[in-house]
Order: sequence, then C-alpha cells, then structure tokens
Amino acid sequence: MRRYELILIFPLEEDLHKAGRDQTLNDLTKHSVLIEKTDEIGDKDFAYEIKKRKRGRYVLLTIQVDPVYIVPLEHSFKLNVNLLKYFFIRIEG
Repeated sequence: MRRYELILIFPLEEDLHKAGRDQTLNDLTKHSVLIEKTDEIGDKDFAYEIKKRKRGRYVLLTIQVDPVYIVPLEHSFKLNVNLLKYFFIRIEG
C-alpha cells in the first residue's frame, strides 16, 4: 500500500457537494482505500472554468491504497457528475 494525497473539487451547492462526496467515499471504500486524514480546505476560485463553474469546494484526503486500484478509482471518479476535478499525489517516503 502506498500513501497518496487526494485533492477533490466539488460544486459549491450543498446538495451537489454532499451527493458527490458520498459517491466518492463509497468508491474509495469499495476499492479498500484507508483514509488517514480529511481536511476541508474550503471554497476557492479557479484559474480557469471547470465544467462551466468559476468556484469550487476543495477537500484534501490523505489515503493509503494499493497502486493497482488507482486506475479503477479514476474511472469511477470520471463517472461522478458531482466531482469537478481530482488529483492523486504520491507521498514519497
């Protein structure tokens, strides 16, 4: 298992944020991801529009996952309409 930081960007609307977050957490649980830490970063402006939006709500997760699950997770994240953007960052050491 490797450690990653996962940055998730959701819409600002509370119902869309909650639906997107719930679906994302279900996807992570389904792929045996261990969530070490969750940080609500808050609402921020984008440098460019993402799915016709100029702002989003950022969440930072520190996770442990087997690298073979990264591609299936990315596939399920792409199908989540309430998840605007995501980034996996591998933590060295």
